[in-house]
Amino acid sequence: MSEVIITVRGSDEARVAPERAVAHISAAVDGPQRGGVVERIAALAAPVREDLAARKAAGTIEDWSAERVSIWSDRPWNNEGHQLDLVHHASVDIIATFADFVALSDWLNGIATQEGLHIGAVNWQLTPDTRARTERAVATAAVAVAVERATSYAAAIDCTTVTPLEIADLGLLTQGQETAPSPRMFARTAISMDVGAAPAIDFHPEEIVITAAVEARFAAS
Repeated sequence: MSEVIITVRGSDEARVAPERAVAHISAAVDGPQRGGVVERIAALAAPVREDLAARKAAGTIEDWSAERVSIWSDRPWNNEGHQLDLVHHASVDIIATFADFVALSDWLNGIATQEGLHIGAVNWQLTPDTRARTERAVATAAVAVAVERATSYAAAIDCTTVTPLEIADLGLLTQGQETAPSPRMFARTAISMDVGAAPAIDFHPEEIVITAAVEARFAAS
Protein backbone atom coordinates (compact mmCIF):
# COMPACT_ATOMS: atom_id res chain seq x y z
CA MET A 1 0.00 0.00 0.00
CA SER A 2 1.25 3.48 -0.84
CA GLU A 3 1.85 6.04 1.89
CA VAL A 4 -1.29 7.54 3.44
CA ILE A 5 -1.45 10.95 5.16
CA ILE A 6 -3.48 10.97 8.36
CA THR A 7 -4.48 14.24 10.06
CA VAL A 8 -5.97 14.08 13.55
CA ARG A 9 -6.70 16.16 16.61
CA GLY A 10 -5.84 15.40 20.20
CA SER A 11 -7.02 17.13 23.35
CA ASP A 12 -6.80 16.85 27.10
CA GLU A 13 -7.79 18.82 30.18
CA ALA A 14 -6.92 19.04 33.85
CA ARG A 15 -8.93 20.43 36.75
CA VAL A 16 -6.93 22.05 39.54
CA ALA A 17 -8.09 23.62 42.80
CA PRO A 18 -7.39 27.38 42.94
CA GLU A 19 -4.38 28.46 44.98
CA ARG A 20 -4.89 32.22 45.01
CA ALA A 21 -7.80 34.63 45.03
CA VAL A 22 -7.48 38.18 43.73
CA ALA A 23 -10.21 40.34 45.27
CA HIS A 24 -11.24 43.70 43.82
CA ILE A 25 -12.95 46.27 45.99
CA SER A 26 -13.64 49.97 45.56
CA ALA A 27 -14.29 52.95 47.78
CA ALA A 28 -16.65 55.59 46.40
CA VAL A 29 -18.22 58.77 47.79
CA ASP A 30 -20.01 61.80 46.37
CA GLY A 31 -21.18 65.16 47.63
CA PRO A 32 -21.78 68.82 46.81
CA GLN A 33 -18.30 70.05 47.84
CA ARG A 34 -15.12 68.83 46.18
CA GLY A 35 -12.98 69.33 49.28
CA GLY A 36 -15.38 67.36 51.44
CA VAL A 37 -15.47 64.51 48.94
CA VAL A 38 -11.67 64.33 48.84
CA GLU A 39 -11.49 64.21 52.64
CA ARG A 40 -14.14 61.51 52.87
CA ILE A 41 -12.54 59.24 50.27
CA ALA A 42 -9.18 59.56 52.03
CA ALA A 43 -10.76 58.71 55.38
CA LEU A 44 -12.61 55.76 53.86
CA ALA A 45 -9.69 54.22 51.98
CA ALA A 46 -6.91 54.84 54.52
CA PRO A 47 -7.97 52.14 57.05
CA VAL A 48 -8.30 49.58 54.26
CA ARG A 49 -4.82 50.38 52.97
CA GLU A 50 -3.33 50.27 56.46
CA ASP A 51 -4.98 46.93 57.17
CA LEU A 52 -3.69 45.40 53.94
CA ALA A 53 -0.20 46.79 54.53
CA ALA A 54 -0.19 45.17 57.97
CA ARG A 55 -1.40 41.87 56.54
CA LYS A 56 1.31 41.99 53.88
CA ALA A 57 4.00 42.71 56.48
CA ALA A 58 2.72 39.80 58.57
CA GLY A 59 2.74 37.50 55.56
CA THR A 60 -0.98 36.71 55.74
CA ILE A 61 -1.68 37.97 52.19
CA GLU A 62 0.30 37.58 49.00
CA ASP A 63 0.15 41.18 47.81
CA TRP A 64 -2.05 44.24 47.46
CA SER A 65 -2.23 47.47 45.49
CA ALA A 66 -4.37 50.61 45.29
CA GLU A 67 -5.02 52.86 42.34
CA ARG A 68 -4.80 56.64 42.58
CA VAL A 69 -7.99 58.39 43.64
CA SER A 70 -10.22 59.38 40.71
CA ILE A 71 -12.22 62.60 41.11
CA TRP A 72 -14.83 63.94 38.70
CA SER A 73 -17.96 66.08 38.70
CA ASP A 74 -21.29 66.18 36.90
CA ARG A 75 -24.71 67.82 37.01
CA PRO A 76 -27.41 65.13 37.19
CA TRP A 77 -30.94 65.52 35.84
CA ASN A 78 -34.10 64.91 37.84
CA ASN A 79 -37.16 63.06 36.57
CA GLU A 80 -38.74 66.35 35.47
CA GLY A 81 -35.91 67.12 33.06
CA HIS A 82 -34.24 69.79 35.19
CA GLN A 83 -30.48 69.78 35.67
CA LEU A 84 -29.49 69.77 39.33
CA ASP A 85 -26.55 71.30 41.16
CA LEU A 86 -23.00 70.08 40.61
CA VAL A 87 -22.14 66.77 42.30
CA HIS A 88 -18.54 65.73 42.97
CA HIS A 89 -17.48 62.06 42.95
CA ALA A 90 -14.36 60.27 44.14
CA SER A 91 -13.36 56.62 43.97
CA VAL A 92 -10.36 54.38 44.43
CA ASP A 93 -9.89 50.73 43.46
CA ILE A 94 -8.02 48.34 45.74
CA ILE A 95 -6.80 44.83 44.87
CA ALA A 96 -5.69 42.18 47.36
CA THR A 97 -4.33 38.70 46.68
CA PHE A 98 -5.03 35.98 49.25
CA ALA A 99 -3.78 32.41 49.49
CA ASP A 100 -5.90 31.77 52.59
CA PHE A 101 -9.52 31.68 51.39
CA VAL A 102 -10.95 31.67 54.92
CA ALA A 103 -9.06 34.89 55.67
CA LEU A 104 -10.34 36.33 52.39
CA SER A 105 -13.92 35.51 53.29
CA ASP A 106 -13.55 37.12 56.71
CA TRP A 107 -11.95 40.22 55.20
CA LEU A 108 -14.63 40.68 52.59
CA ASN A 109 -17.38 40.16 55.15
CA GLY A 110 -15.87 43.07 57.06
CA ILE A 111 -15.68 45.17 53.89
CA ALA A 112 -19.34 44.45 53.12
CA THR A 113 -20.49 46.05 56.37
CA GLN A 114 -18.82 49.41 55.67
CA GLU A 115 -20.76 52.10 53.87
CA GLY A 116 -18.97 53.41 50.81
CA LEU A 117 -16.97 50.21 50.21
CA HIS A 118 -18.05 47.94 47.38
CA ILE A 119 -16.95 44.39 46.54
CA GLY A 120 -16.18 43.64 42.91
CA ALA A 121 -14.88 40.51 41.24
CA VAL A 122 -12.84 37.73 42.82
CA ASN A 123 -10.50 36.03 40.35
CA TRP A 124 -9.23 32.56 41.21
CA GLN A 125 -5.71 31.72 40.08
CA LEU A 126 -2.91 29.18 40.25
CA THR A 127 0.68 29.96 41.15
CA PRO A 128 2.92 30.38 38.07
CA ASP A 129 4.75 27.12 38.84
CA THR A 130 1.54 25.11 39.13
CA ARG A 131 0.09 26.67 36.00
CA ALA A 132 3.23 26.01 33.93
CA ARG A 133 3.57 22.43 35.20
CA THR A 134 -0.09 21.67 34.49
CA GLU A 135 0.02 23.25 31.03
CA ARG A 136 3.03 21.11 30.12
CA ALA A 137 1.33 17.94 31.32
CA VAL A 138 -1.91 18.71 29.49
CA ALA A 139 -0.10 19.58 26.25
CA THR A 140 1.92 16.35 26.44
CA ALA A 141 -1.25 14.34 27.00
CA ALA A 142 -2.96 16.03 24.05
CA VAL A 143 -0.11 15.00 21.75
CA ALA A 144 -0.29 11.45 23.09
CA VAL A 145 -4.01 11.34 22.24
CA ALA A 146 -3.24 12.49 18.70
CA VAL A 147 -0.57 9.80 18.27
CA GLU A 148 -2.90 7.11 19.62
CA ARG A 149 -5.69 8.21 17.30
CA ALA A 150 -3.43 8.25 14.25
CA THR A 151 -2.08 4.81 15.14
CA SER A 152 -5.62 3.45 15.39
CA TYR A 153 -6.55 4.90 12.00
CA ALA A 154 -3.44 3.42 10.45
CA ALA A 155 -4.14 -0.01 11.90
CA ALA A 156 -7.67 0.11 10.48
CA ILE A 157 -6.22 0.31 6.94
CA ASP A 158 -3.49 -2.26 7.61
CA CYS A 159 -0.64 0.25 7.95
CA THR A 160 2.02 -0.71 10.47
CA THR A 161 4.25 2.37 10.50
CA VAL A 162 3.15 5.85 11.57
CA THR A 163 5.61 8.74 11.14
CA PRO A 164 4.82 12.23 12.52
CA LEU A 165 5.06 15.03 9.96
CA GLU A 166 3.55 18.08 11.66
CA ILE A 167 2.19 18.95 15.09
CA ALA A 168 0.61 22.34 15.81
CA ASP A 169 -1.81 24.15 18.06
CA LEU A 170 -5.44 23.75 17.13
CA GLY A 171 -6.27 25.63 13.94
CA LEU A 172 -2.74 26.06 12.60
CA LEU A 173 -2.92 23.01 10.32
CA THR A 174 -6.46 23.84 9.20
CA GLN A 175 -6.12 27.46 8.16
CA GLY A 176 -9.23 29.62 8.03
CA GLN A 177 -10.83 28.20 11.14
CA GLU A 178 -11.07 30.50 14.14
CA THR A 179 -10.17 28.46 17.15
CA ALA A 180 -8.67 29.19 20.53
CA PRO A 181 -4.93 28.57 21.06
CA SER A 182 -3.83 25.91 23.46
CA PRO A 183 -3.25 25.41 26.25
CA ARG A 184 -5.81 27.69 27.85
CA MET A 185 -7.08 28.17 31.35
CA PHE A 186 -10.35 29.40 32.77
CA ALA A 187 -12.07 29.49 36.11
CA ARG A 188 -15.52 30.33 37.31
CA THR A 189 -16.34 32.31 40.42
CA ALA A 190 -19.52 32.22 42.47
CA ILE A 191 -20.12 34.73 45.26
CA SER A 192 -23.37 35.03 47.17
CA MET A 193 -24.37 37.58 49.78
CA ASP A 194 -27.13 37.14 52.33
CA VAL A 195 -29.24 40.24 52.80
CA GLY A 196 -29.96 39.84 56.49
CA ALA A 197 -28.84 42.04 59.37
CA ALA A 198 -25.23 40.80 59.01
CA PRO A 199 -24.21 40.46 55.35
CA ALA A 200 -22.14 37.36 54.72
CA ILE A 201 -20.13 36.29 51.72
CA ASP A 202 -19.92 32.61 50.89
CA PHE A 203 -17.28 31.39 48.43
CA HIS A 204 -17.70 28.42 46.12
CA PRO A 205 -14.59 28.52 43.92
CA GLU A 206 -14.81 25.99 41.14
CA GLU A 207 -11.77 24.15 39.92
CA ILE A 208 -9.61 25.88 37.34
CA VAL A 209 -9.81 24.04 34.03
CA ILE A 210 -6.70 23.95 31.85
CA THR A 211 -7.19 22.57 28.35
CA ALA A 212 -4.90 21.82 25.43
CA ALA A 213 -5.69 20.77 21.87
CA VAL A 214 -3.36 19.97 18.99
CA GLU A 215 -3.56 18.99 15.36
CA ALA A 216 -1.08 16.48 14.00
CA ARG A 217 -0.29 15.06 10.59
CA PHE A 218 1.24 11.62 10.13
CA ALA A 219 2.45 9.48 7.26
CA ALA A 220 1.21 5.90 7.52
CA SER A 221 2.60 3.01 5.54
